[in-house]
Amino acid sequence: MSAEAPIYLDYNASAPLDPRVREAMTPFLDSVYGNSRSGHVFGVRVKAAIEAARGQVAAFLGCGPDEVVFTGGGSEANNLAVKGTAWAHPARRRLVRSALEHYAIAHACDFLGKWGWSTDVVPVDAAGRLDLAALEATLGPDVLLVAVQHANNEIGTVQDLPAVAERARRVGALLLGDAAQSAGKLPIDVRALGVDLLTIAGHKFGGPQGIGALYKRRDLTLEPLVHGAGHEDGLRSGTHPAALIVGLGAACELAGRDLEAAAARMRALQARLLAAIVAVYPDVVVNGDPVHRLPHTLNVSFPGLDGTDLLDRTPRIAATTGAACHSGLREPSMALKAIGASREVGLGAVRLSLGRWTTEAEVDEAGRLLGEAAGSLVSP
Repeated sequence: MSAEAPIYLDYNASAPLDPRVREAMTPFLDSVYGNSRSGHVFGVRVKAAIEAARGQVAAFLGCGPDEVVFTGGGSEANNLAVKGTAWAHPARRRLVRSALEHYAIAHACDFLGKWGWSTDVVPVDAAGRLDLAALEATLGPDVLLVAVQHANNEIGTVQDLPAVAERARRVGALLLGDAAQSAGKLPIDVRALGVDLLTIAGHKFGGPQGIGALYKRRDLTLEPLVHGAGHEDGLRSGTHPAALIVGLGAACELAGRDLEAAAARMRALQARLLAAIVAVYPDVVVNGDPVHRLPHTLNVSFPGLDGTDLLDRTPRIAATTGAACHSGLREPSMALKAIGASREVGLGAVRLSLGRWTTEAEVDEAGRLLGEAAGSLVSP
């Protein structure tokens, strides 16, 4: 590793395209083209490739191929799940989500508020775990949909979706699981999780950007967001992006094949990174659940410091902070506020997310650089 080489620790934002996925996609960018709706040989080839990819995604999620809907990404999949469910089942007018949901779900729920739906937000504890007692108190026969992330994109906390599903079923509510961050890092079986809907995004685990998928239980009716010629069983009209779909299928197959070994490697790297930071700066605080956490996600705070200043002092490290800037004023992120982190802890947070190509040398160097930078800010 070059002394000046950048260190990419932002896999939760977007992972690099796996070269094996690129190889699978290349023919559909170069020589295999056509519209999957066309009856000639070009269209037939493309359609066959799309359906093969659908089978790969289905195997990855533990569902049937007919339960997979291709979308333009995780945000679109979440919007289709939330809005499509509400519009198709207007008799129930209440939605429930956790305090940690991605903006794609939170804002979709807010949008539906303009049309008569209300949303209840269920709190999480200091580790980011959903308050199941509060969930039970919130649920009732008027609840249509419960939306809970499988794992949080900032602090990595993993939720007990089967326990949520059991409670949702008691009142006849549907469960949507957002698996954008857990796909490719944790085993996903939609039947075991008990979800009725589940979303993934290809670029989070080695697939291309611009493609995602929605698992929809086959007997569940949704209204589409995009109307047209009826692609994706009428739920997502528009000519299929064959290369992207093939890439998502390949990414799912590869991730499923390597899942156990990759997760063990990530956990070891995560522990090594934390140890490297603590060795130089022992006052660091770990955010999120210490046990029920994604194997590749480490969210740490340097209390009293500013995460942005810290990353500015470590330009080789490509990572993100746990804060957002609004009109020039920095505030702790939504996730850190939800777990009750103090302003001091929230503003000092940095999210470090690892991936397939992260090396031991990189985490050692990143830990040292962050620890030294934090020390320099404390004692300039």
